[in-house]
Amino acid sequence: MKLAIIAEYDPSFEPHTHTDAAIAHSASVLNLDVQSEWISTAEADLTTLSAFNALWVAPGSPYRNLSRTLDAIRFAREHDVATLGTCGGYQHMVIEFARNVAGIRDAQHAEYDPYASCVIVSRLPCSLVGRELEIALTPGSRTAAAYGTHSVTERYYCNFGVNPDFVAQIASAGFEVVGRDADGDCRVMEISQHRFFVGTLFVPQARSRPDRPHPLITAFLLAAAR
Repeated sequence: MKLAIIAEYDPSFEPHTHTDAAIAHSASVLNLDVQSEWISTAEADLTTLSAFNALWVAPGSPYRNLSRTLDAIRFAREHDVATLGTCGGYQHMVIEFARNVAGIRDAQHAEYDPYASCVIVSRLPCSLVGRELEIALTPGSRTAAAYGTHSVTERYYCNFGVNPDFVAQIASAGFEVVGRDADGDCRVMEISQHRFFVGTLFVPQARSRPDRPHPLITAFLLAAAR
């Protein structure tokens, strides 16, 4: 199985090394040969991406090329390619969906333009970098099924999140909220009709271990392999 990881790879950035390790952990338990490749957003053209079975939009924004990042996500969403977005990757999944499905054409990320007319992803009131928090998952969701529980604790590396003013509009268009923190803030979203299209504000790969592969990543690879 071929997996494209979209981001500007930095071996000194923990979430990136965690990503490689987590893929190996889950591939091992599935007895699956996963050939993963990091692809810079500047080189993420659709011809290249069409050769892959799955797409992981990894942390590390702002990305070098916002337009190509959004095009890659749209391609995966429209062609039923298994897609996982974590931290910044999830935030860009929301931007893509807002622009192309929810009808918010000028949806923007504050990391690129904090003064944009329609900031869909805004700076969090309080940084979540390094924090581990509990998340309540919606029963019956793909994410809850992957975990096998309705309450999980995960680690964050982010300073930005989905603007609460737009969550309901985006969710009603089909990118459903299936995970919230103790304050009720949106932390996990998914498209239920898709093969696998899940975004998390937290970084699940940070909690994966060789003897305890992360269940969401395992579910992602399994969906791609099928």
